Amino acid sequence: MSSLGTQACGARKQGIAFELNASNSGISFFIESMETQIKESLTTLLAAIKAADGQRVALEMARLDDFLAKGRATLHPQLVHFLQNRSYAKAVMFLGGATDIPVGACGGRAARS
Repeated sequence: MSSLGTQACGARKQGIAFELNASNSGISFFIESMETQIKESLTTLLAAIKAADGQRVALEMARLDDFLAKGRATLHPQLVHFLQNRSYAKAVMFLGGATDIPVGACGGRAARS
C-alpha cells in the first residue's frame, strides 16, 4: 500500500468529500472534483440570474445537467435530488455543509447530518 493509501481521511470539508486511499482514490478524487465544479457552476449560475444574463444562465444550467447525467451514480443522493429538481440554492447550501436546508414542496427529509 502506498504512503498515500495509508493516509485515508474520511473527514468532510465544507460538505465536499475528500477521501483518498489505495482502493478508491480515483473515485474519491472524481467526486471531489465534480462537487467542486458543481459548486463553482452553481455560484456562477446564481450570479448570472442576479445579473439577468440569460445566455450565461442557459450555459450553466446545461453544465449542471451534464454534471448530473455523468455523476448521478456517485454523487450524494440529496445533491442529485436538488440538481434534478433545479433547487440550485439548496444545492449550494448542501455543498457548503449546511444542515438546516428548508424542506420544499416535495416534503423531503431534513438535510444530512
